[in-house]
Amino acid sequence: MARLFWPGGDPLGDHLVIGRGVRPEYQKDPARQIIGIVGDVRDSALNRVPRPAMYVPIAQLPDDLNLINLRLLPIAWFVRASGASHSAIQNELQQVSGGLPVSPIRSMDEVATQSTARTRFEMLLMTIFGGAALLLAAVGVYGLIAYSVEQRTQELGIRLALGARSGKLRNMIVFQGMRLALVGVGAGLAGAFGLTRLIAGFLFGVRPWDPAVFATVAIVLAAVALFATWLPARRAMRIDPVAALRWE
Repeated sequence: MARLFWPGGDPLGDHLVIGRGVRPEYQKDPARQIIGIVGDVRDSALNRVPRPAMYVPIAQLPDDLNLINLRLLPIAWFVRASGASHSAIQNELQQVSGGLPVSPIRSMDEVATQSTARTRFEMLLMTIFGGAALLLAAVGVYGLIAYSVEQRTQELGIRLALGARSGKLRNMIVFQGMRLALVGVGAGLAGAFGLTRLIAGFLFGVRPWDPAVFATVAIVLAAVALFATWLPARRAMRIDPVAALRWE
């Protein structure tokens, strides 16, 4: 609120006129002096922009204004206690509020957990889908390289019969498989950069284009592709040249 209505200025000491002209009850409310500024409060949701807000002591408001405010928004009490039971806190609040009903008491951990429950569930689903996609990618790369090695059995046998070393064949197969995998990783990263705006609404306190995250994902995918390519390459090293020449 200070940044919105006092851009570049200092609101301390200024006065606010609250609600005058909206309801007759607010006509009696005097101009109030600003005595301090607090940090932003995300009272609606953690992933929403904080709203402008102000704090007025309840004891300074007439009863008719308190009734109007209660109809618009309920009063939330924040209690810092050590070892006090919920029933004891509820009894104290009822005495302070003049016998007004008090809703069930929740700890701050429960409030934070409930406010982020949907987001955490969505992140869990995205994690499961991401893990499944990584597994399918690894299986697909392995199957493709294994099938390619099987189709080239006769070619590899001829190379071995002509004196090619098995280590060289292994490196050739790994290089060809990793070349395709790295092209896929590059295309995936380009697509991920373009989709960061879609996932920005699911995140709080995390940048959707964090370079460390993109680098980690690229390294993990490249490692998975290397592992999926290495196994068929090792199998190619054990090809018998005589059996390979007879293979159809």
